[in-house]
Amino acid sequence: MTPDTTVSPPTVDQDWGRLNRRLLLVNLSILGAPLAMFLASLAVTGGKTNLQVIITLASLFVTFLVISGIGLMRLFTTRYRLTEDRFELRKGLLFRSERSVPIGRIRGVDLTANPVHRVFGLTTLRIDSGEQSDAVARKLALDGITKAEALELRRRILALRDAGRSPAVADNDGVLCQLDWSWLRYGPLTVWGVGGVFIAAGSVYRTLNEMQVNPLELGIVKDLQHRFGSVPLWYGILVSVLVIVALGMVGSTATFIENWAGYELRREEGGALRVRRGLLATRSVTIAERNLRGLELVEPIPLRWARGAKLNAVASGLGGEDENRRRRALTSPVPRAEAVRVAAEALPVDEPGVNERGGLIERDGLTGHPRAALRRRINRALIWSVLIAAVPVGLGLWLSTGLVIGGVITGVVLVPILVAFAFNAYRTLGHGLRGRYLVTSAGTFAHRTVALEREAIIGWKISRTPFQRRAGLLTVGATTAAGEGAYHVYDLTEGQGIALAETTVPGLLAPFIERAPDRG
Repeated sequence: MTPDTTVSPPTVDQDWGRLNRRLLLVNLSILGAPLAMFLASLAVTGGKTNLQVIITLASLFVTFLVISGIGLMRLFTTRYRLTEDRFELRKGLLFRSERSVPIGRIRGVDLTANPVHRVFGLTTLRIDSGEQSDAVARKLALDGITKAEALELRRRILALRDAGRSPAVADNDGVLCQLDWSWLRYGPLTVWGVGGVFIAAGSVYRTLNEMQVNPLELGIVKDLQHRFGSVPLWYGILVSVLVIVALGMVGSTATFIENWAGYELRREEGGALRVRRGLLATRSVTIAERNLRGLELVEPIPLRWARGAKLNAVASGLGGEDENRRRRALTSPVPRAEAVRVAAEALPVDEPGVNERGGLIERDGLTGHPRAALRRRINRALIWSVLIAAVPVGLGLWLSTGLVIGGVITGVVLVPILVAFAFNAYRTLGHGLRGRYLVTSAGTFAHRTVALEREAIIGWKISRTPFQRRAGLLTVGATTAAGEGAYHVYDLTEGQGIALAETTVPGLLAPFIERAPDRG
């Protein structure tokens, strides 16, 4: 496809576009994976092999051959075109699929490119049609066109969709945030890296086991057993924990680099926000101005201890729950002050009083919650302390009195720690109205502050657990078509909850309120 300077609707069959022929090389390169695994198995086993290894790798080769064939079929059968009022896509040979999406219903156009696509200069253009709740069904993907073609097609689609609309923030076009490599210090501050170590170890063990290769019989494992087999148990456990944590931090840092290299947050013409990021696999996500319904500031432990935070978009049109979580990020882990600054520029609010005390997304100035909410959190902390300590105590009564002492010590240590977390969680609780936004804050291990546009609230969900009922508290959930679908204000009194809902969106809750009869 040759980039055009003007948008003209194709009207004949010769205007149908096709995927790039370099996709043929991409699909053939997939067959190199089984060969690489075979060479890796020879390296691990010292050049030895067996029938089970050959059968396993042969089955993998057949699987990859089928995948490659499906990709080639997509190359030869996919056709697409853009007209003045719709985008059309045809694909399939035995099972023919034809999709036609009105331009006005397109919510977003994203670009992604995995490492293999990047080697051959290709990318994938995905169109979110918003037709169905199922994220896979509503996605149209051109998997294998050049980057220049994808950018031009994306520009034409958005120009047609936004034709006749006057952008509200066109004067603010430009870069809002770019990667600062000093933020790499936040990369290791995540527990997912440690989890990744266990997942990788389990995957390697399972693969070797499928090949009938006993990992404990490998030379490197035997050498480690010979060197460290006589050390005390406590020392071995300590070293193992330190090694796992170190590997997890390395993995988390590598993940940060892969996810956020080349990061840029830009406001484009028409007010849309575009996030571009990725080292090996590049990603480009566009959030239209009319779909942006709020922001979420997330401060998990230990990122919070390093005075860092992440900023997410609360937006419609980002797909289902899992897809929304992958695409909603507006920033990498950054200094908290930087996240607040980006929030102010990404969602500018000019209403009086909103930017006081640090801006829309800050917790300062929010209304606190009743003391009963603090008692609930302290009670939970004490219960968890007892439950955790009960495990070694129970084992000690059965096996050894030493475990009983260890359990008691564990409980004594945990009580002040978890109670401190309870106080911190209570101080985090807050809610308020700032201009046309409902702002709510909560969280124990991850503090979350959400600013949700009041016009985006389509309903209220009021819930009470038995423990809340005893304490005279309830939780008010604002349901919306954006973001996670519901945002909650926890542990309010009945009066607070009803008043908040009625003040935020007047009249929405009124039909469901049972009023006391007039006894006058």
